[in-house]
Amino acid sequence: MHGAGNDYIYVYTPHFPIANPEEASILWSKFHFGIGSDGLILIGESDKADFSMRIFNNDGSEAMMCGNGIRCVGKFVYDHKLTQKETITVDTLSGVKTLQLHTTDGKVTSATVDMGTAILSNTAQLATPTGSMTAGTISSESVDYTGTYVCMGNPHFVIFVDDVMQVPLTEIGPKLEHNPIFPQRCNIEFAQVREDGSIRMRVWERGSGITLACGTGACATAVAAALNGKAGRKSTIEMDGGVLSIEWNEEDNHVYMTGPATTAFEGEIELEQ
Repeated sequence: MHGAGNDYIYVYTPHFPIANPEEASILWSKFHFGIGSDGLILIGESDKADFSMRIFNNDGSEAMMCGNGIRCVGKFVYDHKLTQKETITVDTLSGVKTLQLHTTDGKVTSATVDMGTAILSNTAQLATPTGSMTAGTISSESVDYTGTYVCMGNPHFVIFVDDVMQVPLTEIGPKLEHNPIFPQRCNIEFAQVREDGSIRMRVWERGSGITLACGTGACATAVAAALNGKAGRKSTIEMDGGVLSIEWNEEDNHVYMTGPATTAFEGEIELEQ
């Protein structure tokens, strides 16, 4: 399944338990040798919410949250008749998230996710005296990058540029992800504010590399744009794989993300024990 091109393999673990998801994610995510994906998402039961999700990047590392992935979790459980509710809760490593599912002819086509509040300082994720950075500068190989730190359950560093398509992302992304200022590594976004107010964004995801979309990254970009006076509290974020609508609600300070959820195919693969 994919959300705006951000594709993961989904397994419902009450039916198909996986003992070593880290290894399975690495093996299955390999193009040509496996299924090919950005990673593996396990859907399970929870005593805190309707369902749970665990996210493993294609390098085997576990992520705390995936905005595109959680929309697809909503589609999976509804389309497979594991729930009849159109408002569900999902337990993640970054807390319980609420999804409003949008359906057509009995199938989920998109979803709105309450992503919670944006965290603008976190000493465990950003090695600065205050654990925060807005329009701050970091250096990599004698090049300075001005960006804003936003945590949406996972860390993001958003850099605004004049032309996002000119950024050599494969070269810069891994260097910034592993920059010493980020002790636990970081997702890196480059964003361009267009004349019509929409934002064009490209992402280097921690543990996955370049992906076609990143839901939490889109949320972080929208928040960073508002913090830096480049946009209001509602933004349209266009990524390589599609478009997400983001609202940073002024009343509850929560970030709401709306976007598509699509099934690419279903199949079987042998699980090596």
